[in-house]
Amino acid sequence: MSGYRIRLARVEDAAAFHRVEDDAASLLREEPSLAGTVIPPTASAADHARIIAKGRSLAALHDDGIIGFAAIRTVGRELHLAELSVARAHQRCGVGSLLIRAMMIDARNSGYRAITLNTYRDIPWNAPFYARFGFVEVENFEGRDYLAEGREGAAALGVPMDRRCAMICFLE
Repeated sequence: MSGYRIRLARVEDAAAFHRVEDDAASLLREEPSLAGTVIPPTASAADHARIIAKGRSLAALHDDGIIGFAAIRTVGRELHLAELSVARAHQRCGVGSLLIRAMMIDARNSGYRAITLNTYRDIPWNAPFYARFGFVEVENFEGRDYLAEGREGAAALGVPMDRRCAMICFLE
């Protein structure tokens, strides 16, 4: 992981976040088990700017260029990981893990109770990756309507719900 560093994201990082997400999403478009499945569009630079402006998102840098990010928003006393992406050239180098650990440290230090996300259940770099950090599948959406809404939004786009799950990592 030499040469990688994490910092708080800045609004001017939004275009780089979009490029990184689009690059990383190409893996989903190439995943054989998702052939014929709708892959939702990546967030626009304007969408990324809005979430970055909330003040919790992280940028991963290498040689001063953004090569990964964690787009994070707050929901009450929980953080929601809206997107974690790493440019393909830097995947499998520990950048995603570095982002997750930094997010968890910040969340604990800031008094958040949990981190949530929506992801593919059976894609190795999705739910199985997050499980290594203590994330478990959410069984009950009570009090977390935003997770159910995220799943419903994906379903409306045609994403198969049997492949999707919501996950949570309790920090207490």
